[in-house]
Amino acid sequence: MKTETILDTIRLWKEHPEKAAVKPAVTARADENRAVLEAGSFSWHADLPLSLGGSNRAPSPTTLLLSALAGCAVVFIRDTLGPLLNVRITDVRATARCRTDFRGLLGLDGAAPDLEDIELAIEVSSPDDERDVRSVVQAWTERCPVYLALTQPMRVVTTIEIKRG
Repeated sequence: MKTETILDTIRLWKEHPEKAAVKPAVTARADENRAVLEAGSFSWHADLPLSLGGSNRAPSPTTLLLSALAGCAVVFIRDTLGPLLNVRITDVRATARCRTDFRGLLGLDGAAPDLEDIELAIEVSSPDDERDVRSVVQAWTERCPVYLALTQPMRVVTTIEIKRG
């Protein structure tokens, strides 16, 4: 069923490439001591630890970034690439982690706010040949937009509007 749906989608997008062009957007707004994030019909929260002025009632933006990477590995490998490449995927687990120094966020000397040493561990379960499973994971590294955004330099256009009030 999934393969048929994906193949139908491929046919449609080959005939009408404009239908595949999307512009995902997430809007964030302040609500009490955390951010409310919204995209379409979905809503979730972000917060900071108490030590950084937050209320620690939701994942941090860094945690959400790592969750996007790990989540993309799980759903894209299992639900899209496995069926597309005719590889049976029975389970996918992914853990994303990094190092950071909170002192950098506060502008303290000798500490950078950057995320360092981002690591992603992916575990794929399949009854199929290991070579075939590795080809699915290789396709993921070539096609996952979250992975590509983190591994390839890109420009981020930022605009700032200051309002009184």
